[in-house]
Amino acid sequence: MPAGTWSEIVEANVLSHGELVVGIDPYLPDIPAVFERETDGTGWLPRYLDFVLETIIGEVGFIKFQSAFFEAYGLAGLSALSPAMQRARAAGLGVILDAKRGDIGSTAAAYARAYLTPASAGGSGDFEADCLTVNPMMGPDTLEPFVDCVRSYGKGLLVLCRTSNPGAGWLQDRLTGNRLVSDRLADLITAIGRDCPHNSRLSPVGAVIGATVPEEGRRLRHLLPNAIILAPGLGPQGGDPKALDALRGATPGDLLVPVSRGLLRAEDRTISLDEYRRLIRARLEQFRAATVRSNLSAAGGAPVASLL
Repeated sequence: MPAGTWSEIVEANVLSHGELVVGIDPYLPDIPAVFERETDGTGWLPRYLDFVLETIIGEVGFIKFQSAFFEAYGLAGLSALSPAMQRARAAGLGVILDAKRGDIGSTAAAYARAYLTPASAGGSGDFEADCLTVNPMMGPDTLEPFVDCVRSYGKGLLVLCRTSNPGAGWLQDRLTGNRLVSDRLADLITAIGRDCPHNSRLSPVGAVIGATVPEEGRRLRHLLPNAIILAPGLGPQGGDPKALDALRGATPGDLLVPVSRGLLRAEDRTISLDEYRRLIRARLEQFRAATVRSNLSAAGGAPVASLL
């Protein structure tokens, strides 16, 4: 398992492997047809997850499992998710569960037990992650059970702040009084993180801010000086690697860049497993190079070449 708190895992793994996060959104029409050879309809999922993990372990420092795609396959999906999460953590990957949970009182506490509480502390351990995405739209009190896990078990949170979807501005760019909703969320994230003890320059309470909104991202980064920002949007959503410069702060590890469909989708479903493995690793190198060039560009180096 990864050693240390979420913030320490991020610092160490970014230093070793860079900012990329492999997003796992399993969807059968997007993967090679060879995985369909199982006869029970969902037997492909454990095989696929094993294949992806074998391909990326040692190549990247982080993995993000999108809970909805596993839930869509029912018990078979959840049965495949649990061992994949455990294997990834055992291999030293920083594991993010992208579940975007948020609710009141005992329900929020139950979510916190499910995803952020170790078995030794009363959780099931089946879906324990190092970090969880959470939705703050019902108010700060809904975050408290998750924040308790940050304080007690060294976990991390990534709080929705200014997301990458086209309709995000309908609420997140609205003024409340004289402040934008996203600005108020950034202030909340900073305040919560300040109250969580940590042995790192990075706060364990970070933000989700899309790579599709560089101007908003630049403004919000100033309000989140030591927060880890998860910046979705590269690939099919149209984000540009150059936008990452607006989100990157002064502390190594304060930006994580997830790539899901842009990395793992197989446009040609007839390809062999060897070809698919080579395709994934080639794309990893492309995305890694793009983020490195983005760093150089910020320092006056070569311009970023878009992958899109």
